[in-house]
Amino acid sequence: MTLNECAWRKSSYSDGDIGGECVEVAFSWHRSSYSDGEGGGECVEVALTPRSVHVRDSKREHGPRLSIPPAAWAGFLVYAAGG
Repeated sequence: MTLNECAWRKSSYSDGDIGGECVEVAFSWHRSSYSDGEGGGECVEVALTPRSVHVRDSKREHGPRLSIPPAAWAGFLVYAAGG
């Protein structure tokens, strides 16, 4: 994936309307291998960062996102795998 293909968002610590010290963060989203293929069904995308895991509905790229700590995500994966 190239940087142009990443989803960019401005840091919440940026300087607001003044346009000063802005930091943008790129998330590299990955679709679940269990998603419903090209039919557009139940699709979940995940972006991993060192301090959080971001989860979104791929059909609503600009919709709500869930951000959780990596340890919580790891626990969810163990639970989802039936372990």
